[in-house]
Amino acid sequence: MTFNYDIIVVGGGHAGCEAAAAAAGMGSKTLLITMDMNKIAQMSCNPAVGGIAKGQIVREIDALGGHMGIVTDKTAIQFRMLNRSKGPAMWSPRAQSDRARFIDAWKDILEHHPNLHIWQDTVQELIVAENRVHGVKTGMNVEFRANAVVLTNGTFLNGLMHIGRTQLKGGRISEPAVKGLTEQLVGLGIKADRMKTGTPVRIDGRSVHFEEMDEQPGENDFHKFSYLEQSHRQLKQLSCWMTLTNENTHDILREGLPDSPLYNGQIQSIGPRYCPSIETKIVTFADKNQHQLFLEPEGETTEEYYLNGFSSSLPIEIQLRALQTIPAFRDIQIYRPGYAIEYDFFDPTQLHHTLETKQIKNLFFAGQINGTTGYEEAAGQGLMAGINAHINCHGGDAFILGRDEAYIGVLIDDLVTKGVDEPYRMFTSRAEYRILLRQDDADMRLTEKSHQLGLAKQDRYDQLCKKKEIRDRIISFMENTSIKPQHINNSLEQLETTPLSHGCKLIDLVMRPQITLEKLAAIVPVLQQELNKVSDPRKEEIIEAAEILMKYSGYIKREKVIADKINRLENIRIQGKFDYNNIQSLSTEARQKLTKIDPETIAQASRIPGISPSDINILLVLLGR
Repeated sequence: MTFNYDIIVVGGGHAGCEAAAAAAGMGSKTLLITMDMNKIAQMSCNPAVGGIAKGQIVREIDALGGHMGIVTDKTAIQFRMLNRSKGPAMWSPRAQSDRARFIDAWKDILEHHPNLHIWQDTVQELIVAENRVHGVKTGMNVEFRANAVVLTNGTFLNGLMHIGRTQLKGGRISEPAVKGLTEQLVGLGIKADRMKTGTPVRIDGRSVHFEEMDEQPGENDFHKFSYLEQSHRQLKQLSCWMTLTNENTHDILREGLPDSPLYNGQIQSIGPRYCPSIETKIVTFADKNQHQLFLEPEGETTEEYYLNGFSSSLPIEIQLRALQTIPAFRDIQIYRPGYAIEYDFFDPTQLHHTLETKQIKNLFFAGQINGTTGYEEAAGQGLMAGINAHINCHGGDAFILGRDEAYIGVLIDDLVTKGVDEPYRMFTSRAEYRILLRQDDADMRLTEKSHQLGLAKQDRYDQLCKKKEIRDRIISFMENTSIKPQHINNSLEQLETTPLSHGCKLIDLVMRPQITLEKLAAIVPVLQQELNKVSDPRKEEIIEAAEILMKYSGYIKREKVIADKINRLENIRIQGKFDYNNIQSLSTEARQKLTKIDPETIAQASRIPGISPSDINILLVLLGR
């Protein structure tokens, strides 16, 4: 049997869900093929969304009309804003989610999404002719035809799990691996390699001595992930818990090193530097006699807990004995041990910025298949691949976000320009323009763009316009309202900030680090009256956005000027204009890397590792600049 669609998305993880929903939301007849409909958007590792830089990505996904933020808010059992002690460019939202409800919420969205169909099966083969993808063939021997295919296979391509010397084939515990696709793609000229990741033990909470741990409650203020109006904190809020390993723990872990797949040669692939296993920690940081462990709830009602910081592929008995040396875990019972998994990925420098492969037209890759790690990075790629797959099918300009427009833009540009030598994880330090990419203003940066595409719907755009109008009205009031010293100096002294020697505008006061809009409104009645006029349910969010713009306006303007200068190089297109191998004035390394990457612009060329300023100057001279 043969069925016809506009777009086929292979894989129902975080990338696949966003890709399918985006393509269908823009009007493409879309098919999502997944091995198990009951594990759609499964949180394979920790049951959390967001974190440093990752939270910004989720806010961007939401601003673009994606669903991860909405699902996370609905299923959150703890919410925290990280990095509050730093400036707003570093604030990063993070939430614990109920793992089972997260799946249910995503499944509900996809099953009721117009233009979107779901098929439970495995894809065995791509249908490719004349360097263009035309569909897929499945394990049930069903043929689906489409104009574009998005592969989001996660860790399932030739997945191999390790627990000590025990090896299990699969893409996730108790789930089979996918064979054949990698081999076909390699045969079509796409370079593949292997990566490794891991996951910790799952613990029965009934066996934990919580009194021996430090409690970490969440926050219950107005912050959330989605900009859309909705009820806040729908589920019971739970705490996470922190404890420490000790020397006895490390001694037992060292006993297991000869049977560790990471150290006995069993695993040869690339592992994560920034989320290392516990055995890697005790080897790399041999001078440390303790490491932090975080016990995180898996759901509102379940007794299952995730032990963050104890990722391991050591033998089961070693994992258990080591945990029992920690006072809180002396009577520990586990649901399953930690394990490592190796899987195939494809060098992302083989992709355009749209995430379409350079070798095969209308074939897109998104998620861990591109060498990334993390639900958020996968979802951001999936959203962009779904958008561009739709554009390829129906016409329009490619949708590409710049490095000054979104963390998603930084992520994709890093992948296609620099490639990966370890699982790629987003950090705020990867972005040159952090002050422009704050979590509070993702909707201001991106929602209008998405609305023009047809993905962000009218209600979302109307809310953006209303928020912007109220925000700007508050700022205008602050810029045009004066205050005299005699009316405020006593209050300023109480706030431990310098009294006024003469009158000033209210905006000058809110620029002071000791003063917030809330504090200022408490001592300036006319400001309180102005803020009381805001009747929007997102009032606190809007006031915060206005305050950040006022406090950091100088930094924002300066960074914007720098970004605009760099963006001039983004407009100088060079793809297809040079035979780099014949430009002898370029360094040998530059010739090789420019030929491999074939950058689209001078700016992209300048970001390729190994390309020097002199190489860029040579290209500019050859262009007559």
